[in-house]
Amino acid sequence: MNAIITPLKTAAELALIQQFIAQKAKLSGDAATHAMREDAFAAFQALGLPNKRVEHWHYTDLRKEMRFIQPLADLPTQAQIIEAKAALAHYEGVSLVLLNGAFVPELSNIADLPQGVIFTSMADVLGGSRPDLLQHLGALDVAKGDHALCLNAAFMRDGVVLELADNSQIDTPIALISLCSKGLNVSSSARSLVVVGAGAKLTVIEIHEGGAECDAQVNDAVEFVLGADSKVEHIVRQDMAKRTLYLATVTANLGPKAEFNSFALVQGGGFSRRQLYVQYSGEGAVAGLRGVTMLKGTQFADTTLIMDHAKANGISRELFKHVVDGDATGVYQGKVIVRQHAQKTDGGMKSNTLLLSDTATMNNKPELEIFADDVVCGHGATVGALDDELLFYLMARGLPKPEAERLMIQAFLGEAIEFVEHEPMRDALNAEVDAWLSER
Repeated sequence: MNAIITPLKTAAELALIQQFIAQKAKLSGDAATHAMREDAFAAFQALGLPNKRVEHWHYTDLRKEMRFIQPLADLPTQAQIIEAKAALAHYEGVSLVLLNGAFVPELSNIADLPQGVIFTSMADVLGGSRPDLLQHLGALDVAKGDHALCLNAAFMRDGVVLELADNSQIDTPIALISLCSKGLNVSSSARSLVVVGAGAKLTVIEIHEGGAECDAQVNDAVEFVLGADSKVEHIVRQDMAKRTLYLATVTANLGPKAEFNSFALVQGGGFSRRQLYVQYSGEGAVAGLRGVTMLKGTQFADTTLIMDHAKANGISRELFKHVVDGDATGVYQGKVIVRQHAQKTDGGMKSNTLLLSDTATMNNKPELEIFADDVVCGHGATVGALDDELLFYLMARGLPKPEAERLMIQAFLGEAIEFVEHEPMRDALNAEVDAWLSER
C-alpha cells in the first residue's frame, strides 16, 4: 500500500490561495482570460512555491524567502502619477510606462511610436479586444510549468503589447519602463508581449526601478515572438529598491533565421531572480544572452536560463559576468538543450565571476543536454578574485589601489557590455558600472 504524501502549505501559499479567490473576479479579462487564470493558478497550487529540492531552483529557495504576501497593487493614484512623472523627467524618446504594474498613458509617450508599430495595453487584450494575441501568452513549450510564470498568469492585470508589421525597420528604440511608487508595499504582476513580423527589426529597452523604501513583491514577464528573418535587441536595466523581492521572466520564440540578443544589467533588489527561456522554432535562428550582475551587502541575485534548440542550424551564445561583494550571493544556472533533429547546432555558454570579499558567494551550474550527434557545444564557469600580479603591475605604475581595482573590474564587465549594439545604451550601461564602483 503506497501512502500519498501531501506537503503542508506555507502561510504564504495559503495567503496566495485566499488572495486569488478574493481578487480573481476583479482582475481584468474576458471569459477566456479568466479560464487561463484558473488553469495557471491550479498549476501553481500543484507546484507550490519552489524550494531547493526543485532542480530548476536548486540554489534559490523562494519558499523560504517569501514568508508573507503583500496585497495586490491598486490602480495608481493621481498623487503617485505626479510623483512618477518627476522621476521620469530625465528619460527621452519613445516610452511606455507601467506604474505599480499598471499601464499609465499620462506617463507614456505613445504619440511618437514609429510607423509600423501597433500598441495595445495588455489590460485591453485580456479584456477581449484582441483574442488573436492571447494565443501567444504562455505558449512556449519549454517555459510551461514554470512556477513564477504560472503565478504571473494567474494575477496579471496589465502590461504592454507591441506588434511590428512585416519588414518594419524600427531604428528608434522603444523603452518599457516599470516603476514602483515610493514607500509602497504591494505585489504586482505585469505581463507584456512583443510580436515581431517577418523581416522586421526592433530595439526594446526595459527599465525597472523601485522607489525608496519600496517593500514590494514584483513578478513580471515579457514574451517575444519573432517571425522569420526578424531581429530584436533587448536591453534590460534593473535597479529595484533594496527591499524588493523581484522575479522577472523573459521568453523568446524564434522563427526561421530570426535573431534575438538580450542583455541585462542587474544591480538592485534584495532578492531577485531573472529567468530566460528561448525556443528555436525555426531553422537557422540565432540567440545571444548576456548580462552583468553587481551585488553588495546581503543581496541575492539568480540568473537562470534554458536554450531549447528544437530545430537545426541554430546558434546560441551566453556570456554572464558577476561581481559579488560583501555578504552577497550570486547564482547562475544555464542549460542548453539540443533536440534529436537539431543537427548542426552551435552553442557556447560562459559564466565568469569576481569575488571582492571573503564572505561573498557564487553558485554556478552550466549544463548541456544533447540528443543530436552533429553539434559543436561547450560551456565553462570561473570564480576567482582580482589577479594580484596584475593589480601589483598597475600599482607599480603609479595607480592607487582603488583605481587599479576599478580599472580591472571595468575591463572584466566590459567584455559583456560590448555586445550591446545600441551605442547610447552601451554608454549608459558603462556609466552605471562606473557609478556602482564609485560607491565601493
